[in-house]
Amino acid sequence: MITRRNFCLTATATLMLPTAWGAEQYPTRAINWIVPYPPGGQTDVTSRIVTARLGEAIKGTFVVDNRAGAGGTLGTEYAARAAADGYTVLYVSQATMAANLYLYKTLRYDPLKDFIPVHAMFRTPVVLVVDAARAEKTAQQFIALAKAHPKKLNFGSAGTGTGTHLSGVLFQDATGIELTHVPYKGSSPALNDLLGGRIDAMFDYLNVVGPQIKSGKLRALAVLGQDRLKAYPDIPTIVELGFPDAVSYSWSGVAVPAGTPQNIVKKLSDGLDETLRDPAVTGQFEENGAAAMLDIKLESFRRFIIEEQKKYAEIVRKSGATIN
Repeated sequence: MITRRNFCLTATATLMLPTAWGAEQYPTRAINWIVPYPPGGQTDVTSRIVTARLGEAIKGTFVVDNRAGAGGTLGTEYAARAAADGYTVLYVSQATMAANLYLYKTLRYDPLKDFIPVHAMFRTPVVLVVDAARAEKTAQQFIALAKAHPKKLNFGSAGTGTGTHLSGVLFQDATGIELTHVPYKGSSPALNDLLGGRIDAMFDYLNVVGPQIKSGKLRALAVLGQDRLKAYPDIPTIVELGFPDAVSYSWSGVAVPAGTPQNIVKKLSDGLDETLRDPAVTGQFEENGAAAMLDIKLESFRRFIIEEQKKYAEIVRKSGATIN
């Protein structure tokens, strides 16, 4: 005999079947990969290379969706409000998950409450460069000159609050020097002024300054990383120079909206792990100094983000930067 209780249990189980089946069969349609930055940049290029291999790993298709604006906050806010069904995946960075918490007076998402960290992807160190015609041949000479003339030397960045700006703040704090910050609207105009002798230095990434280093127009004084770069083995690291607190990396990763089923999160994480261990993928980034962040996934990625938030809270405070 079917009792009311048995009927309710059977009905409940039946209602749950499509959800469970959908999670097990995931993905059954295209996955929206949100990039909160403009098309054509490094974040976009990285996303397209990674999603091509990741699609093979999880037997799915990704559509890269660029939703740029407000330092990555607009696309991140969009992803935070998306359905937690595994069909919205977000490209995250040190800006959207850490620095923006302290740069923006109003932020309409919480990096850890609104998202589940899935897997870190790549980290890329910043490089200190000067015009090759300058007298300073080493980072030590540049630091000594800056100490002798506080605030007389300047550095250009891609804009207030960007990684290139905050790396300069970190470098000054670690080395005990004072430079004057000159913000630009992007790295390209800053690079033009550096090559033209109108600013003294830049802290930027190899995809921006690498060609000028190779051509001999710029001199790289230090890589703000822990290890020497395979493509530029002659550039000393800031750790070798005695300033480990000046280490500065740009990093990327993947997150999904909070509430996404755990088996879907794990499938994405496992797929990314497989992708990042493929030399055909990682080899495309090594030229620009990027290294795969292996084994930083799920809970360890969450802990990594928490530590980055602590780090950037202090850097932003020292920079005095705020964005409305």
